Amino acid sequence: MSLSPKKHGVGVDRIADAPDFVVIDVETACSRVSSICQIGIVGFRDGRIAFEYETLVDPQDQFSSFNTRIHGITAEHVRGKPSFADVHDVVSRHLGGRITVAHSYFDKGAMAAACRVHDRTMVDTTWLDSVGVAKRAWPDLPSHKLNIVSRHLGIPLKHHDALSDARAAGMIVVKAIEHTGVSLADWMAPPVRSRVPAAPPPAATGPLAGERVAILGQPRNGPLARRIAASGGRVMSGVGTTTTILVVTGDEPFGYIRFDAHYRKAEALRQSGGAIRILSERQLLDFLGT
Repeated sequence: MSLSPKKHGVGVDRIADAPDFVVIDVETACSRVSSICQIGIVGFRDGRIAFEYETLVDPQDQFSSFNTRIHGITAEHVRGKPSFADVHDVVSRHLGGRITVAHSYFDKGAMAAACRVHDRTMVDTTWLDSVGVAKRAWPDLPSHKLNIVSRHLGIPLKHHDALSDARAAGMIVVKAIEHTGVSLADWMAPPVRSRVPAAPPPAATGPLAGERVAILGQPRNGPLARRIAASGGRVMSGVGTTTTILVVTGDEPFGYIRFDAHYRKAEALRQSGGAIRILSERQLLDFLGT
């Protein structure tokens, strides 16, 4: 990213009606998360942008070449710009008492660290992680990083520009609400975690006797699990070092299933010499003669 000192660092503050939620993204100068060098804030109302605020920040810290390669911001760009202490009140006014979205909790941690370093009060706001929203709305994506989700949803993104990142994270929440029908208030509630169902006990004998089988794509008390147990197999809650078969409830090629943590673990075990087979549901049923 190429920056000029004139291009960035001027706060853009267009506040309209009170937003339904705000989004914040920060860039940092070095490995210390308190070293905020850019802040972008976007307010959303009724699925549209209500206001934007962006400024470069003098982190009063050193810049690392690693971070500069990511966002393109150097010490020259922030020379003469406000410190975090200078902009704290503006940021607090935008976020205070509202729902604040950030893509991962890095930004929340950076804000807290900067407040400690600059002897300022942490902003009183309610945080919502848009990574968690994206995982629940589009669970089959191979990754839920901001650039991956944005590309999947067709959201414009100039990655690692704080204002652009904030816009994109906000649009992910907007599109998740549209996609799922789940309201913002319900996104704020933690997901309901149902108790893992008990697997059926394995039969004493059968073609799968001695096999420890994990299933990807069906519950461990579903029809496939019952068929496996009736054939003597023990249905596992996931892939482990003792698992001998992973059954994928789909046909090859498995597509996004290949990015599932259990699938990747099974592949890693197999490549390291583990006695685990990866079968499609059809392959298993053919073996059982069904």
